[in-house]
Amino acid sequence: MNFDWAKEVPYAVTICDPIGIIIDMNDRSALTFETDGGRKLIGTNLLDCHPEPARSKVVELLREQKSNTYTIEKKGVKKIIVQTPWFENGKFGGLVELSIVLPGNMPHFIRG
Repeated sequence: MNFDWAKEVPYAVTICDPIGIIIDMNDRSALTFETDGGRKLIGTNLLDCHPEPARSKVVELLREQKSNTYTIEKKGVKKIIVQTPWFENGKFGGLVELSIVLPGNMPHFIRG
């Protein structure tokens, strides 16, 4: 059985290889980037989709195999963006980017 957990989750999942080539997108990612080509972006370099200084940041993430998390707001919609390395059998595979819409009144809990 093929368990494609990310296919229909309600947030964008975009995956690239170690040099930035987009190798997979879930349904929400393809819809999010529809005006840029949607699934036709698979096989292209995500560095070409990022202007400076974001492009340099992605180069750094790929080179150093590290994570980056931040929030953005566009057209009144706030999102959290998580860019993090993925590995297969201990070998760096590239980056996974999650783009999750945040509710306007999101609770915050401090746990001890």
